[in-house]
Amino acid sequence: MKARRWTKRLTTLAVTLGAAAAVAVVGPSSAAATEGYCGISWGSLAKTASSTEVAPLVGVRGGRHYCWDRLVIDMRAGGADGYRVQYVSQVTQDGSGHVVPLRGGAKLQIVAIAPAYDGSGNSTYNPANRNELVNVAGWQTFRQVAYAGSFEGQTTIGLGVRARLPFRAFTLNNPDGGSRLVIDVAHFW
Repeated sequence: MKARRWTKRLTTLAVTLGAAAAVAVVGPSSAAATEGYCGISWGSLAKTASSTEVAPLVGVRGGRHYCWDRLVIDMRAGGADGYRVQYVSQVTQDGSGHVVPLRGGAKLQIVAIAPAYDGSGNSTYNPANRNELVNVAGWQTFRQVAYAGSFEGQTTIGLGVRARLPFRAFTLNNPDGGSRLVIDVAHFW
């Protein structure tokens, strides 16, 4: 009699533990369900921030990370913080509307609310090659970074990427009083 009770209890325990394990494997938490590659949950919709400060753009650089490629746009003291970053069918030049050719399966248009000239109209950013602002040869996600111009207080940069992948955009303040706009594009979904 005792052996039957123990067998029944062990069977009940095994079934309960098996069901709990199945829920843990099949039914992840809602946070885990929204995270993708490297825990990234950025998505691919447009990212924007209203401008509260404006300062001239002075440089563009890039970096590679384990989970994403990074583009950094540097602004002079004064700390520019406004931007619009979105996937588009074609990146166009400021003012003229001419298409900026970009390599890659998808194109990000980056608009920094920061002119590439100072208050006197003097240029603050003169890239050596407008079609290759950053050498991204061999990078996992980036294919090309191109200058699309600066017009009426904003500067546009085209970023050709391998495919339409999740990205994020944000600004950071520099210790010298300047700021930088950071765009990270994930390697995978």
